[in-house]
Amino acid sequence: MRPVRLDCASLSGALLSTVQSPMIDFKCMSGTPRVTHMQLDLNLLAAFDALLEEGSVAGAAARLHVTAPAMSRSLGRIRRTTGDQILVRTGRTMTPTPYAIAVRARVHELLQQAHEVLAPSRELDLATLERTFTLRWHDSLVAAHGPALLRAVRTRAPGVRLRFVAESSTDTPELRRGEIDLEANANHPRTPDIRTEKIGETPLVVAVRQGHPLSRGGPLTAERFAAAEHITVSRRGNLTNTLDDTLTRLGLTRHVVATAPTEAAALEFARGSDLLVTVPEATTRHTAADHGLAVLPLPLPLPPATVYLSWHQRYDTDPAHTWLRTQARTALTTHRPPP
Repeated sequence: MRPVRLDCASLSGALLSTVQSPMIDFKCMSGTPRVTHMQLDLNLLAAFDALLEEGSVAGAAARLHVTAPAMSRSLGRIRRTTGDQILVRTGRTMTPTPYAIAVRARVHELLQQAHEVLAPSRELDLATLERTFTLRWHDSLVAAHGPALLRAVRTRAPGVRLRFVAESSTDTPELRRGEIDLEANANHPRTPDIRTEKIGETPLVVAVRQGHPLSRGGPLTAERFAAAEHITVSRRGNLTNTLDDTLTRLGLTRHVVATAPTEAAALEFARGSDLLVTVPEATTRHTAADHGLAVLPLPLPLPPATVYLSWHQRYDTDPAHTWLRTQARTALTTHRPPP
């Protein structure tokens, strides 16, 4: 095997290497020693820095809390690696060589960079944070809670931007690919790399235009509900859902005349017609009156709609993402006051 020659400019790579380096030939300054099968690691870089800063084996050993013999052995390894004496005795003291003086600042900088990479600071400075987060939330959640989230973010972290994007008509892996930072909807991903947190749940209600025949003349029954015409909310364009399964078990069938991709669009259809639309109460109750709608209880034994917050596990320890999740959780669980 041919030796690999590293000059002084390559010293940082040699000292930071954590793999066996067979037949390495370091050529530095005046010496040309051969170093074969030596393990070069961060401990050696730390010893090098301490020796250059303290100017003695004893001082460097005390600084790193190791014994003097151990530090002496590290100095020997550094000498063999670099081909330079690093420290030479002058009377009762040790003096750095010209090479040691020349690389002192570089060695210290390399050690600091290594610490920053291997032990990054977890302190978050919101005032200077600049980052864009992409959020895929159900449209009704964006309308009901998005403004509160944006206000909270802008107040504390003015350099942060939020990108709310529409839900896809198909299940897509943007969370896993890192294209979506945070998702909020009724989806409950089952893959182990996706973290999911239940934020809350809300009962389903029926939204109709004000003055609708079903809003008067007694309580809304399952039979009256099934006999009316309906519009569903489905980003996939589905005309049926679990509500129809419940009606079937009761021996009933409803007539769905249309489907809309968003809750806001479906409510507009209902506002201008006698169509019924079944929606979560939390995202509809406080805005119904403003849109000329009345809200009726759903006369079916359906479980409440659940909202989940989802993200990829890569962000578990990301300080900025952790902070955003906290803000999102607060915004989603704080009910908007009625008008």
